[in-house]
Amino acid sequence: MSIVPPVVPDAPPDRRRSRWPLVFVVAGLISLLVLSCFFWLRLQRTDVQLRTALQRIETLASKQDSLNTDLKQSREQTQTAREQAQAAGERAAKSELARVQAAKEAEQAQAAKLLSDQQAVHAEKQALDAREELDQIRRAREEELNRMQEALSKVAATRRTADGMVIDLSNDSFKFDFDKSTLRPENRELLSRLAGILLVSHGYRLHVYGYTDDVGTDEYNQGLSERRAQAVRDYLVKSGIPAEIMTTKGFGKTSPRVKAKSAEAREKNRRVEIGIVDTVIKYGEEAR
Repeated sequence: MSIVPPVVPDAPPDRRRSRWPLVFVVAGLISLLVLSCFFWLRLQRTDVQLRTALQRIETLASKQDSLNTDLKQSREQTQTAREQAQAAGERAAKSELARVQAAKEAEQAQAAKLLSDQQAVHAEKQALDAREELDQIRRAREEELNRMQEALSKVAATRRTADGMVIDLSNDSFKFDFDKSTLRPENRELLSRLAGILLVSHGYRLHVYGYTDDVGTDEYNQGLSERRAQAVRDYLVKSGIPAEIMTTKGFGKTSPRVKAKSAEAREKNRRVEIGIVDTVIKYGEEAR
C-alpha cells in the first residue's frame, strides 16, 4: 500500500514583496519621463539657442556682407577719389605748364616786338640817313653836272636829259666833210677841249652816236655813221678818256637833225652826239 502525502494548501503571497517591482517600474517610468522632459526641454532650449545663434550668424553674415559691400564701395570710392585727385593733379600740372609756357611765349613775343620796334626804329633811322645822304649826293651831283654842263656848253651845244646830258656836235665848229669820217683840225681842237672838261669830272659813261645825211644807201650810211662815231671815240681815248667807259653806235641817215634836202641841212645832219650818262644817280629811274 502506498502512502499518499498529505496535501498542504498554498501559503498566501507576501503582499509587500509583490509591490516592489511595480514601484520600481513606476519609478523608472517617472524617471524616464522626467529625463525625457528634461532632455526635451534641454533640446528645446538648445534649439532656441541654435536658432538664435543661426539668426545671429545670419545677422552677422548680413552685416559682414554689408560691411564687405561698404568696404568695396569705400575702396572703389577711394580709388576713384585717388584717380580723380591724380587726374586733377595732372590737369593742374598741365595747366601750370601751359601757364608757364604761355607766359614764356608772351615774354618772347614781347621781346620780339621790342626787338622789332627797335629794328624798325633803326631801319627808319637808316632810311632817313640814307635819304639825307642820297639828297646830299644828289645835290652835290646836280651841282657838279650843272658845272659840267655850263663848261661843256661853252664848247658845244649841250642839253640835259633824264639820264644826264647830250653834247650835240653839229654846229659850225664841228663838221664832217661829205662822205668822210676823218676829223678835221677844228674837230680835234673842240674834242680836246671837251676831253679836258670830262677828265676833271667823274661818275659817268659816254655813248658816242654817229649820223649821216640822206645821200646814199641805208647800208652805206650806216657804216659811215659808225666810222664817224669811232673816230670821235678814238680821239677821246688819245686825249685821256678811259676806253672802258665809252661805247659807239651808228644811226646812219635814220635820225636827221634837220629834215630838209638843202646843203646846209645835210651838213648839220653829218654829225656826232655824245651822250653823258650819270652813273652815280639813276635819274631816268627816278623820273619814272
